Amino acid sequence: MIEDRLGVITDEVSPSDLLEALNFAVLNGLKHVEIRTINGQNVLSLSDQQLAIIRSETERRGLFVSCIASPIFKCALGTGNQVAEGDRFNQEERSVSEHFSMLERAMDIADQLGTNRIRIFSFWRETEPEQHEDEIIRHLTRAALMAASRSKLLLLENEPSCNGGFAAEVARLVKAVKSPNLRVLWDPGNEQYGNRASYPDGYSIIRNLLAHVHLKDVRMNESGNPQATPIGAGIVPYEAHFRALHRDGYAGLFTLETHYIPEGGTAMEGTARSLQGLKALLANLRAQTEK
Repeated sequence: MIEDRLGVITDEVSPSDLLEALNFAVLNGLKHVEIRTINGQNVLSLSDQQLAIIRSETERRGLFVSCIASPIFKCALGTGNQVAEGDRFNQEERSVSEHFSMLERAMDIADQLGTNRIRIFSFWRETEPEQHEDEIIRHLTRAALMAASRSKLLLLENEPSCNGGFAAEVARLVKAVKSPNLRVLWDPGNEQYGNRASYPDGYSIIRNLLAHVHLKDVRMNESGNPQATPIGAGIVPYEAHFRALHRDGYAGLFTLETHYIPEGGTAMEGTARSLQGLKALLANLRAQTEK
């Protein structure tokens, strides 16, 4: 059951109060959390003392840290070209070499929090990403070798502001690296944010490469621009996704990363509404299966 593998990124519940986010997870039957930012600090800037508290408070509640939701390789390749940029999650712009140092720290943090999973990206998107694939693959290969030396799994997320913005691109990068220590973190919502079909098109490309799934939904507003919305209320075809994941034997984790905050409301209220929508969707799926 998906509910047995479902977690949340803590700052999607409370950007400032970790304990509030952990208590929300327990109250709602979630099993794990990802750490991205806490009280304005990126996970990579947390001290060892802070990390010890995070692990203690998480495990005391029967939860576990599933992934370090880092901003690694959310940076420019250094080509001098104009590039797209996205959310760095309270991490200033740094060079590629600095990001490799950040990866070393991320692996230390993973050890301290009891996980082997670290989310990464594929550098801010160039105007013509395919022209830079050799360089990107070279960097990702180095990163995968670093991860292998410390028994870590790097999860490359499809992120429209990065060169691996969509399923076809992240799949091509992961296949080229040829390492069991680099897999795809599949975010169907991100695919739809970029106006690409997450299913069947996107999913069919990454189905044999994925090792983690993020959950968010999106709708198009009156101006035709993508906007976060509760899961089940948008255009991501999650029922088809879940059927396919079950059919294909996916045994990995799912994490809520909704980015949805209702007007005048809070992140917790937005995540609660998304979780409610997800549970209704899953109940409907079970009912169809039992017929």
